[in-house]
Amino acid sequence: MSGIASRFSEILGQDAVLTADSLRDRKSGLWAAEDHVRAAFLVRPADTAGVSAALALCDELNQTVVVHGGLTGVVQGAVTTEQDMVVSLERMNQIEEIDPIGRTMTVQAGITLQKVQEAAEDHDLMFPLDLGARGTATLGGNAATNAGGNRVLRYGVTRDLILGLEAVLSDGTIISSMNSMLKNNAGYDLKQLFIGTEGTLGIVTRLVLRLVQRPTSQDTAFVALRSFSQVTAFLNYMDGALGGCLSAFEVLWEDFYQFLLSGTPPLAPGHPYYVLIESLGGDQKTDSQRFQAALETALKQEILIDAVVAQSQRERDAMWAIRDDVEKLLQVKPLFLFDISLPLKATGDYVAEVREELTKRWPDLQLYIFGHLGDGNIHLAISAGSEDGNARSEVEKLVYQPLGEIGGSISAEHGIGLEKLPYLSLCRTQAEITLMHTLKHALDPKNLLNPGKVLPSGVGPR
Repeated sequence: MSGIASRFSEILGQDAVLTADSLRDRKSGLWAAEDHVRAAFLVRPADTAGVSAALALCDELNQTVVVHGGLTGVVQGAVTTEQDMVVSLERMNQIEEIDPIGRTMTVQAGITLQKVQEAAEDHDLMFPLDLGARGTATLGGNAATNAGGNRVLRYGVTRDLILGLEAVLSDGTIISSMNSMLKNNAGYDLKQLFIGTEGTLGIVTRLVLRLVQRPTSQDTAFVALRSFSQVTAFLNYMDGALGGCLSAFEVLWEDFYQFLLSGTPPLAPGHPYYVLIESLGGDQKTDSQRFQAALETALKQEILIDAVVAQSQRERDAMWAIRDDVEKLLQVKPLFLFDISLPLKATGDYVAEVREELTKRWPDLQLYIFGHLGDGNIHLAISAGSEDGNARSEVEKLVYQPLGEIGGSISAEHGIGLEKLPYLSLCRTQAEITLMHTLKHALDPKNLLNPGKVLPSGVGPR
């Protein structure tokens, strides 16, 4: 073990430090399964005090740090060099407290989203955040990227579900802002400095999560539509008809729906658009009647082509399994993933324009589009050219450049990382970027935390 790694072993324990050789069996991420973690060494603190001690030593040694959670990100936000130290929160995976009266849960940042969901359900509560990677993604990572997911339309993004958190700064200082109240307007809301900033300002170690009462009704359906204008009309109609119970509105363009299918599909392929819609409420009989009646009216008004309603939990799970099976895209090579946000009214024309331009350049491309359209977020999975060519940068320009003209964003929920860094100025002004640099310099003056991610170089504090 190197001299530097030995110093971390002294303060954290021998089993808390893994050397570079030990990391060769560790994958660098879900979407980079062929790559192993490259780093000088990895530390696995058992608690916030351990994280603090590790970062204090990093500050003394000018050691750069990249934090690892569930490694489900797709924008190279957790990429390491052979000179970096990895801080893994895998041992900090406990639920510390559940308060059924205040409807909060206090957790360590290394716990997975699925375990949080299951623990909430045991108390007849629900943690509304939901992602396809729920079994692997951690709450620390969800916070660091301000993850969105399937129920943003009703419950908001991760930021809206965190009441308080604890984080460690680059010099080891612990910022404990473990608020458990829904309303606290006493000064700056410091937790916001660490939510969505991808580990560049501090490492999130503990969180106070906001829970809601577990719904007692759930209605799910797949529907088919013939035009994008029908998709938006259906969204607005169902949002009103369901009286605030609409919780998910997932759109799959035809190519992606057919790509995902295996076995007997809920609806026949061949329609231009498919929507997976879900309603959560408080009375199964009444809510189901309202859900069914709303779909029947939409069919009569010819907003829909066809619809199928889940009649059991098994059927509901099967419908969601289609939408959640995005890992199937790993079969596609090369694969370029995009996560964008844009005004709903501009989405149809934007997709048509991007599809046209991509097809002109690569007539044999594969293009799969899907997303949480109710909140303006769509994903594009594109395969074009070869993995060793210049296709990636060409595709990025065709996808990102139009967003600046229509007020869109290059990232809806996945963050910036390294991958999107060159395009940040398309959706953030120079003044905003300068202020981001000012915050970075104030909280991490030595640039030790996730260096090179999120912010472009060449712009600093005034």
